[in-house]
Order: sequence, then C-alpha cells, then structure tokens
Amino acid sequence: MPTQFSDDSQPPAVRGFLHLPEKGNNDGLVLTHGAGSNCTAPLLVALSEVFAEHGYHVLRCDLPFRQQRPTGPPFPGQAERDRVGLRNAVAAMRKMIKGHIFLGGHSYGGRQATMLCAEESTPELAPKLVDGLLLLSYPLHPPRKPEQLRTQHLPNLHTPSLFVHGSRDPFGSPEEMIKALQQIPAKNELMKVEGAGHDLGFKGKATAKELPADFFAKFKEMFE
Repeated sequence: MPTQFSDDSQPPAVRGFLHLPEKGNNDGLVLTHGAGSNCTAPLLVALSEVFAEHGYHVLRCDLPFRQQRPTGPPFPGQAERDRVGLRNAVAAMRKMIKGHIFLGGHSYGGRQATMLCAEESTPELAPKLVDGLLLLSYPLHPPRKPEQLRTQHLPNLHTPSLFVHGSRDPFGSPEEMIKALQQIPAKNELMKVEGAGHDLGFKGKATAKELPADFFAKFKEMFE
C-alpha cells in the first residue's frame, strides 16, 4: 500500500504518495499528472504499482498548481513553479535512494518534465537531473491547432526519453511525434498505443494492469 508523502524542506513543497517495493533495486521514479488531473489518476496509480513490483521506489506527486487548488487548469505564467516542484520531488527521491532516478509525467506533467531537463542538462553532463524520462501522451500541440507546436526546447533535451503515445491522440499524431522527436539529440523512442486517445486507453479494470505492464516492459528494454 502506498503511503502519503510530504517534504517541506524547500518551497514549493512536495506532496503525494510513496510506493515502496518489497525488495528494492535502489532505483526510483517520480511521476506526475496532467493539467486536468492529480496524482491519484488511475493510470499513475497502476503504473506506480507495476514499477514498485519490479523493485522501484515510486513517488507520484501533485504539481504545485494542484496543491493550491483541487480542480482547474494550471495557473497562467506559473509553469516555472511547477518545474521547481518537480526538481524538488527529484531531490526528495535522492534522499531515499542511491541508484538511478527517472522522471515521468502525463501530458502537461510530462511536458514540464522535458522542459526542466532541457534547462538542467548539457551535452557534457547529460543526463544531469535524472537518468531518463517516461513521457505519457506528450501534448505536442493543442487539439486542432497543429501549428502551435510545443517543441522549442526539444533541441536542448539531452536526457534519454521514452514517449508513450496513443494513435488517436488529438494533441499530436504518431507521425507528428516522430517528426518532432527528431529534434532531440539524446536517445529517444516512441511507443505507440494503437487505438488509444490522450488517456492512452486506460479505461476500466480490464486494462488496469495490462497497459502499465506493457509500458514497463518497453521502459525496461530501453533503460535497463
């Protein structure tokens, strides 16, 4: 069972749930949510459980904007604070383990993770902040607005990254994603979930373990 977690050592605070493995491998994963959700999203819970079953310490946390209010989108102009919150969550994980640390997020959370790592890493020191990224449904552009690409930071992303993307995601098609990921100088892969939308097809108990297990298998193939 996960336990509630908080770290107030540096603002903004880290709030969420910690999954401890029965037999740890000394590696860790920090997971966060999208713009319309929080860290109790079923996909994040199921993914955390799968990683913990395979020995990872997992911290799924609420971004600072979600800590300030229970519903509603991120605050305009405060995305940098959300990135600081992710940096603090990684620092909190580093206090617990000595092995590899990975950072992951769904949609908005994943985008902020890539921006944070692009700010923190250089070719000489990469990966500087974390050892890899797990990005679920990266929001490449707003729905029906393919000209508004969110790719400006990708040429500076020197952290190995696994992108998991639904074939019917309105925030970007697999073809658009493939083209965008060519801008990333670090190792990266795209895992396509056939027939899934922005929620990655995570619906109901039938997929609660199947999809996260597939995601973990691809993650293990890339990073272990």
